[in-house]
Formats: sequence, structure tokens, C-alpha cells
Amino acid sequence: MKRPSREQLALLGATERICFEIADTVHRTQRIQSVVQPFQRVVGRGWVSATTGRLRRVHGVEHVRDLDPDRGVLFVSNHRSFFDFYAVMAVIYENAPWVERIFFPVRSTFFYDGPLGVFVNALMSGWAMFPPVVRSERRRAWNRYTTDFLVDALGRRGNIVGFHPEGARSKGPDPYTLMPVQPGIGAILRRARPIVIPVFTLGLLNDFLGQIRGNYDGTGAPITMVFGPAMDLSRFDALPDEAETWRQIAEQVRDELTALGQVERAFRDREGLPRLAPDPAEVPAPG
Repeated sequence: MKRPSREQLALLGATERICFEIADTVHRTQRIQSVVQPFQRVVGRGWVSATTGRLRRVHGVEHVRDLDPDRGVLFVSNHRSFFDFYAVMAVIYENAPWVERIFFPVRSTFFYDGPLGVFVNALMSGWAMFPPVVRSERRRAWNRYTTDFLVDALGRRGNIVGFHPEGARSKGPDPYTLMPVQPGIGAILRRARPIVIPVFTLGLLNDFLGQIRGNYDGTGAPITMVFGPAMDLSRFDALPDEAETWRQIAEQVRDELTALGQVERAFRDREGLPRLAPDPAEVPAPG
């Protein structure tokens, strides 16, 4: 596993650095991993499935179940809820026995610098929310380490990475309209060349207790998860490893997630589930 340089570590605040070192030790120490990995697969998957399973509707899971990867797998997803990848990961664990290590890069604020975020990261995910990402412009050099780490991790069979290409949670009224994606995903895909599986999910709340209550009393909204086939990004292989190539790859990822959103919409219609936004064809033109 890659380590950040001294200069990169110096960009973290005191609390961030302490939490990073704890998480790094957890991931680096095999004895700890021998406990953490079963915890994530059994306990982590178990509590997520127990608290969302009655509401969950999954389509395209064969794209996960039929995988026999020779390298790392990166799952790219839209981002509407804080708990998107918790729910997605439960389905992956149920259908992919080859998974060994999971990494979800997250913003350092909250997950690495406050008690609630550290609690969520440590006890609810076994420090799977790693490595941290910073958003401050003056500290952006840290993210070079995060990119290098993920590229290295994706070179190994059994590793999976969950990534939100939008970089932040979308809060707009139309859940099928994605925000601009960040070029960082393009850099990772260009360098690591992993297997890339898109997944579009809707219906999860940002209210943890409300989500649990809705699952158990049957009043919660359906949670849909639609997995797509592995993306073909081979046309970018011959292009130079530079910012313009990263941008093009990122836009391709966004286009495929947007298309998968329409598959999710059709899946809702077939299953008789409520729509979360009007069909664009039904919206009258202005004027």
C-alpha cells in the first residue's frame, strides 16, 4: 500500500492526520484485516440488509454475480444519499465472493475531523471510507496521494473501489440530472485501467433513523439499484495521460450513468414503483 510523503501528510490538520494514521494502520496490518474483512462482510452487510432489505429492488445484479475479475473493480455511482454505497456494498457482498478489500474515498471533513464522522467510518464501515479527499484548494496536493493509492489498489484482484464521479452529493430536484463530474475519476481510470461497473441508485434517505423505521413499518420509499455492464473505455488507452484525456473519460462515465438512470426509470415503471421525477418528454417546452 502506498504511503503519502511527508509534505503531503503536512497538509492534513492534526485530527485528520491522527485519524488517517489509524485508518492506514488498519488497512496495512494483516492481523487487523483478518478481523475487519469478516466484520465488513458479515456484520456490515448484515445490518445494511436488515435495515433496507424490505425496500430494496435490484436490477442487473448479474453484472456483479458473473464477474471473475483479474484485477480491481471500480464501481461508479450517482450520489443522492449519504448511504448510497452502504446499500450498494451489501448487494455486492451478497453476489461477489471474490471481494477481499473495499475502499471508498471520502471527504476528510466530517469523516476524518469530527467525532460523528469518525464513529461512522470506524464502527459502521471498519474504516472502509479510505483514503480521505480534501477540497481546500491550498491542500489539493494531498489528493495526488489519494489518486496514486487508488490506482495501486485497483491493480490487485479482490480489491474494489466505490467512487462518486460527481464529487459531491446531488441535491437538485431532478435525480436523473447529474452534476458535472470531476476529472479525478478520469485520471484514476486512465492509469489503473480497472474493470468499471456503473450503478444507479435512488430512494435512500439521508435520515438514518427514518430509513430504518420506513423499512420496518413498510412506509419507506422503494430503494432501487440498477447495475450496468462493464464499461468499455478502451478507446482512451492510446490517448496521452493528461488532463484533456481525463476530462473525456470523466464525461464518458457521466454519460453512461445518465443512460443507466433511464434504465432505472424504466425499471420503476415495470415494477409499478413511484416515479421520482417527470419524464422529460412530458414536460412542456417554455413559452
